[in-house]
Amino acid sequence: MIEHPIPPIYDEKSKILILGSFPSVKSREVKFFYGHPQNRFWKVTSAVFEDDTPHTVEEKKTFLLRNRIAVWDVIGSCDIKGSSDSSIKNVVANDLSVILDKADIRHIYINGRTAYKYYRRYAEKEIGIPAIFLPSTSPANAAWSVERLTEAWSCIREEI
Repeated sequence: MIEHPIPPIYDEKSKILILGSFPSVKSREVKFFYGHPQNRFWKVTSAVFEDDTPHTVEEKKTFLLRNRIAVWDVIGSCDIKGSSDSSIKNVVANDLSVILDKADIRHIYINGRTAYKYYRRYAEKEIGIPAIFLPSTSPANAAWSVERLTEAWSCIREEI
């Protein structure tokens, strides 16, 4: 069983919550979200907000908070082989009230199918907020270019 090693990023001004499934090996190593250099999350979200792409952990935190974005993952602990979402077993969900009780979250967006599946299974009924599915920014989702992802993800900006 691997415990989620990264605390959520949010503050009381956060308006949207973006949830992934569980941190990749690389993200666990760097102790921050979307840490694999091939993951397009930072390129896509910075393009959506017409902002510079952040590179350091501090720049990424600043970017998220400046744009009123909270980020965390649906899964708090699980068994996983490497970074393979398809190998996830024995899921324990994160308690999303940690964020929802302190921030004015208006919409929840889900980064990828696995996160969406686990959100629907473990969180949606409990918190009563349906989530909006977005295509994964993972390099495993190679069918989606950065441009196509940016277009699909542009809805997050409209909601703030």
